[in-house]
Amino acid sequence: MDYLYYLRQSKMPHIWCDGCGHGIVLKSLLRVIDKLGWDKNDVAVVSGIGCSSRTPGYVDFNTLHTTHGRALAFATGLKIAKPQLHVIVVTGDGDAVAIGGNHFIHAARRNIDISVIIYNNYIYGMTGGQVSPTTPTMKKATTTPFGNPDAPFDISRLAAAAGAAYVARTTVYHYARMDLYIEQALTKKGFSVVEVLSPCPTSYGKLNKLGNGVDMLMYQKENTVSLEKAAQLTPEELENKIVVGVFVDKEQADYQEHYQKVVQKSHNV
Repeated sequence: MDYLYYLRQSKMPHIWCDGCGHGIVLKSLLRVIDKLGWDKNDVAVVSGIGCSSRTPGYVDFNTLHTTHGRALAFATGLKIAKPQLHVIVVTGDGDAVAIGGNHFIHAARRNIDISVIIYNNYIYGMTGGQVSPTTPTMKKATTTPFGNPDAPFDISRLAAAAGAAYVARTTVYHYARMDLYIEQALTKKGFSVVEVLSPCPTSYGKLNKLGNGVDMLMYQKENTVSLEKAAQLTPEELENKIVVGVFVDKEQADYQEHYQKVVQKSHNV
C-alpha cells in the first residue's frame, strides 16, 4: 500500500520522539483502512490533546483536534449528525481516562458506534512526563520522583465493565495482532476499544531506566501473555506480565438505533 496517499505530507516530519511506538499504531490504522477500502471522505478521525492526539494532523481524512479529554464528546456529536461516517477516536491514557474519564465511561455505556484507539504510554508524555492513570505502581514520573503510590487503571477491563461491544489490548511490538484488532474494532457495530501499549521511551523509559525504544519493545515481546494463558497462571506468575487479547466481542443494539426511535416519536407528537 501507499502510506503517503493517506498522509498530509506538508505536516511532516512528525513530532514523535525516536523510539516512540505511536508511529507504529498510525501505520497499523492506515493499513486497516486501506484493506477495508474506505473512501477517505467517509472517515473522520478525532482526538483530544497529547502525543497520540497529534495523529489527526498527519492523516488526510476528515479530522478534529479538540480540547483535552473531550474527543469522545465531539465524536458523539459528529456520529449523531453524520451517522454515515466511520468515526475513529485516537486518544492517550491521560486524555481518555483522566480528564476524559466520564466521557469514556458513558460513551461505552451508550454503545455509540465509534471506534477508539488508545495509545497507552503510561505517562503524560507531551506535557512533561507527569504521572497518569496508567502509570504502574511505584514507577517514577516527574510528579512522582519516588514512585507512584497509586494502582493503575486497567483500561480494557474498565471499557468492558462500562458496556463496550468490543474491547481488545495489544502492544506496539505485536503489530500483526494490532492490525487484526483494529480491523475488528472498525468493523464492529457499537462502541469498540483497542488499547495499544506504547510506553514512552523519553519520559517513562528514562525515568525508570528501561533502556531505549528497542529495549522496551523487547520487554513487550518477552513479557506478554494471552488472556487464555493468563487464566492458567497464579497472581504471582502474572506479576509484571502484559495480558493481551480480546476481552469483549458481543452483539448489541447501538445508540443510534435508540436515538432514531426517540426522533421518530418526537415527529409523531
